[in-house]
Amino acid sequence: MFDSYARNIDYLRVSVTNRCNLRCKYCMPEEGLADLGHTSILTLEEIARLVRIGARVGIRKVRLTGGEPLVRRNITKLIADIAQIPGISDIAITTNGMLYADMAEELKAAGLTRINFSLDSLNPETFKYITRRGSLNEVIRSIAKAIEIGMAPIKINTVVMKGINDHEILDFVELATRMPLHVRFIEFMPVGDLPFYKTDRVVTVNEVREIIEQKYELYKGVNVQGNGPAKSYHIHSGIGTIGFISAMSDHFCGECNRIRMTADGKLRSCLFGKEELNLRLALQNHASDEKLIDIFSKAIREKPQRHHMDEGWGADNKRKMYQIGG
Repeated sequence: MFDSYARNIDYLRVSVTNRCNLRCKYCMPEEGLADLGHTSILTLEEIARLVRIGARVGIRKVRLTGGEPLVRRNITKLIADIAQIPGISDIAITTNGMLYADMAEELKAAGLTRINFSLDSLNPETFKYITRRGSLNEVIRSIAKAIEIGMAPIKINTVVMKGINDHEILDFVELATRMPLHVRFIEFMPVGDLPFYKTDRVVTVNEVREIIEQKYELYKGVNVQGNGPAKSYHIHSGIGTIGFISAMSDHFCGECNRIRMTADGKLRSCLFGKEELNLRLALQNHASDEKLIDIFSKAIREKPQRHHMDEGWGADNKRKMYQIGG
């Protein structure tokens, strides 16, 4: 289905929980947040039904997010149910990697096709500073497990913050030269715990690329499955790839193909927008499939031309990314 700007909307990102087992400084307050509780979030059966409705209006790719999606009980069953939906050809997940290693094989067997790891540091002390908890060794074990069982592509999402982890840029590139990993450097955005966000901590993708090209030769001609907004490059003599996501300095809204569904059943056509359509209320009112199709169609039709995050989104949006789905 096409929106009013002729973009083919075929990608649904589904938050399955607002809970997380980390407390990354740029994302979530240290004390965490109130758990929505099982009575306030969509059941797995409701999520599967809504994905089925999405498939009827043209959704072909689904990504499960959180919070941390792997803390949701029976997530494997949800993946298996989605894998059976006609039209859905791609099921991915974004995880911090703390729980993945021990679940990897069952997730793949259920139908998981791709995985993204959120990882902002390869240094144990910096990792602990950013996440406030957790184990870098556990994340590394999860990445190794994903490689072992043949998940592909395996993407590493790295938010670059000046004075915090920007000195590790070349370390991440080195990781991609030695392993079949697709490292994507992401500009720091005001989407989470706002007191930590400062404009002087933003490192643009152009600055990141300049640092990389002092040591490595990058060249195009790469097409990474599910590449989305990243501009990706091969590394000369390297195994993996490097990507750049420029949400702040050069938005990519003209190519956006996604809508989002929150854990509490709200449908959003833009991560950085404020408009939501209430799918959960429709379900509680025993909405027919046709009514739910109308809600999906409305969200797609009314998708804005571009985001306005750089015009004060973070200050007045009542939801943060961990409440919407990263």
